[in-house]
Amino acid sequence: MASELASGLRTWRARRRVSQLELAVRAGTTQRHVSFIESGRSVPGRDMVIRLAESLQVPLRERNQLLVAGGYAPAYDETPYDAPSLHAIRTALSGILEGHRPSPAVVVDRRGDLVLANGSFDALVAGVAPYLLSAPVSVPRLLLHPDGLAPRIVNLAEWSWHVIDGLTREAALVPKLEADALIAELVTLIPPRPETGPEHLGFAVPLRLRSGDGELRLITTLTRFGTAVDVRVSELRMEAFLPADEPTARALRSLDRTMLQRVEV
Repeated sequence: MASELASGLRTWRARRRVSQLELAVRAGTTQRHVSFIESGRSVPGRDMVIRLAESLQVPLRERNQLLVAGGYAPAYDETPYDAPSLHAIRTALSGILEGHRPSPAVVVDRRGDLVLANGSFDALVAGVAPYLLSAPVSVPRLLLHPDGLAPRIVNLAEWSWHVIDGLTREAALVPKLEADALIAELVTLIPPRPETGPEHLGFAVPLRLRSGDGELRLITTLTRFGTAVDVRVSELRMEAFLPADEPTARALRSLDRTMLQRVEV
């Protein structure tokens, strides 16, 4: 078990590109102690495992794995999203999503699967193939699949690779088999990566989307729980699609009104 913990800490330190000395400073210990832990010559206490994991920004799920490898019980609960104890979290998220209307907004889990969406997002994806909206709904697949939003995206080649690059960065931080499989699938569905030119903006790629009210120009924001102590809550993230210009803001308001009218009928 100690060797598994030592290997896990070495892997996370290498992944974060942190030296033993820097990790020791962050965790309030000595480089010698870190070296002994990573070589298996010293077994750290529970508190030290948590401090080292915190210093390396190890996600809560993987922190539990390190603790178990060290012979300790998991420190962080993993509560089902629909559990009564998460009622306040669900209420808060619903309020935040509704507060973003008429801008589309979603909450997804660590795999990018849909947990919650506001009515504006429902209006945005209206007309996509029904099977893409069957649970579990993969939001990246919904956006980039030919039966999803892809045919409506004006800058599909540029924006789809923006999404792929974001997924790849996430997978590098916390490698997950399901993320690699999703990335491999999506790459087969999208156009080849476009060549960069003098107007290339890097990660700053707006989503340009055709709609009945004209072209929508959307920018995205990501929000995470910064102080969650529950595994499942810590893995949630909210993505909002905000208007990049006034014509888009007007069009989103129109789409939202249409959705509200359908609901009332």
